[in-house]
Amino acid sequence: GLTEASPVVATNLFEKQTLGEGVGFPLPGTQVKVVDEAGKTVHKGETGEVWIKGPQVMQGYWQQPEATREVMHRGWLKTGDIAFIAKSGALHLVDRKKELINVSGFNVYPSEIEGAAMTHPAVQDAGVVGVPDERTGEAIKLCVVLEKGAKLTAADVRQHCRQTLTGYKVPKHIVFLASLPKSTVGKVLRRALKDIEG
Repeated sequence: GLTEASPVVATNLFEKQTLGEGVGFPLPGTQVKVVDEAGKTVHKGETGEVWIKGPQVMQGYWQQPEATREVMHRGWLKTGDIAFIAKSGALHLVDRKKELINVSGFNVYPSEIEGAAMTHPAVQDAGVVGVPDERTGEAIKLCVVLEKGAKLTAADVRQHCRQTLTGYKVPKHIVFLASLPKSTVGKVLRRALKDIEG
């Protein structure tokens, strides 16, 4: 869910004993679609931006008509979330649109790189952002927190990432940190990672 949808859009089904269907299924009376850059609905399994419509969706931001126009389109709320809808109808979030990294014209989702890095047993936590690059437009910067006592080099991390990631997704910049900046709910503050040297 999100604040602009006061605040629930999808949920897992009560009768299911296990989770695993992404963030769940849209609530009754709630319409969810995934669209491309032109606002055209994509096929199930394809990624795009999540748009929602329903009785819980706000009418607009209080006394902010410009901000409202940016996110509302004919009753649909443009969430800024990148996701796909599975064949089952479940919604699967991938990342935030504004955090997407463009490397030589290719879209890179930070969460994919973070997930790949965190499969290494010595990596405790990871955060990814795009940083300006003269050759590729943007380059991938990976900030890593190692497990206590673990030792890895940037080359070790890149080699590990190459095992599961396409070449343009392998981080160009790797910074080792004692901890990652996080919000009060434990979410990595990616925008803060941009200012960290490395």
